[in-house]
Amino acid sequence: MKYISTRGQVAPTGFIDAVLMGLADDGGLLVPQSVPKVTADTLQAWRKLSYADLALEVFSLYAGGEIPREELKKLVDDSYGTFRHEEVTPVRKLNDNLYVLELFHGPTFAFKDVALQFLGNLYSYISRRTKSIIHILGATSGDTGASAIEGVRGKEGIRICILHPHNKVSKVQELQMTTVDDANVLNLAVEGTFDDCQRIIKDLFADVGFKRKYHLRAINSINIARLLAQTVYYFYAYFRLEEQGVKGNVSFSVPTGNFGDIFAGYLAKRMGLPIHRLLLATNENNILERFVNEGVYQPGEFRGTYSPSMDIQVASNFERYLYYLYGEDAAAVASLMAGFKAEGRIEIPAEKRKQVQADFAAYGVRNEECLDTIGGYHGRYGYLLDPHTACGVAAVDKLAEQGEVAVALSTAHPAKFDEAIRLRGIPQTFPPQIQALFDKPQFRTVVGGTNVEIQARLEKFF
Repeated sequence: MKYISTRGQVAPTGFIDAVLMGLADDGGLLVPQSVPKVTADTLQAWRKLSYADLALEVFSLYAGGEIPREELKKLVDDSYGTFRHEEVTPVRKLNDNLYVLELFHGPTFAFKDVALQFLGNLYSYISRRTKSIIHILGATSGDTGASAIEGVRGKEGIRICILHPHNKVSKVQELQMTTVDDANVLNLAVEGTFDDCQRIIKDLFADVGFKRKYHLRAINSINIARLLAQTVYYFYAYFRLEEQGVKGNVSFSVPTGNFGDIFAGYLAKRMGLPIHRLLLATNENNILERFVNEGVYQPGEFRGTYSPSMDIQVASNFERYLYYLYGEDAAAVASLMAGFKAEGRIEIPAEKRKQVQADFAAYGVRNEECLDTIGGYHGRYGYLLDPHTACGVAAVDKLAEQGEVAVALSTAHPAKFDEAIRLRGIPQTFPPQIQALFDKPQFRTVVGGTNVEIQARLEKFF
């Protein structure tokens, strides 16, 4: 298995080198040179596997034998042994046509744990095996930071710096990051939006000299290992529905801002998982909805919402989808991205838009609609949705076809977003791990949103 850049200027590279490279050295994103195909017989063989065993099989397809199977199995077992639920990502039935895939049973109560527990252990493994320095640099709209820090805190040979937008994440998300007082962790609160944080990260990784000098590694979903880990729960959920007698027409509704979680579903479908439809749920920062429905990818005005992890205007994984939309034509993608950098806009022709609408349906959820969905489903089923999951459920309500069964991805525990839950007068009890955060001191540095200032901080830390 080799990995290539969406822009075509990087030689095919192996799995470990792809993980270490993060952002491709030509500024593109790494994708498998060929997506492995999963046959009907393989799907049959995978149906009864535990989550960890299923993850082992999927990772084995992509690791290309670079990690001995027993060592890979230990990485997987160690990663998912930290989850509070024995199924890792259990599926809950709300009604005959709607299920919820609970992805929040990891250490930080967010779906990012599914990938970042593994990636943290993988980086530690690579550091020991290659005797290399791992300096992780990442940006977060809320959940990635806490999950990444939890995955590598205190680990020898690894340092991590996380940027988050100052005062634009939930209080619990902030506390999960900034109450960590480990010498290998640096939290920078950037005066700006998540898009500013993400732009700085991409610019620093695109400076290949700086990247190599300071041994920078990516923890964001620009890292291909993140997405490979997330494909697993699509397979797992599909098999759980089959056990309950659901056959065919299974769709997934995915709340997404950075296009990573839903791209993992798209990748699972390309592998051979018989997904009926992928429903793309956004909030009022709806660049992805507009792209699906109108064929135009152009940032709009930033809006703060009750679902802050999706308050994103520029989706970092969008380029990976463009690569497949344009028939794996790297030159076409490079041209499109150069045009986007120059003009801030991509517009695709009508025939491409038809393909996009065959791949996805999209819906942007308004703020009050998000809260109404939380209140309505709590009243009807006694089930509490966090505001991001509520966007996914609202998209199902809006887009569902007759007879379609949908799985809404539940990306976070509602306790992480109590500010929104309280607006509907719904009391909740915090898990003890979250309640304890409010009594801890915080460790963070507030910085301006310039590359120069961030670079100077990194040079001192790394």
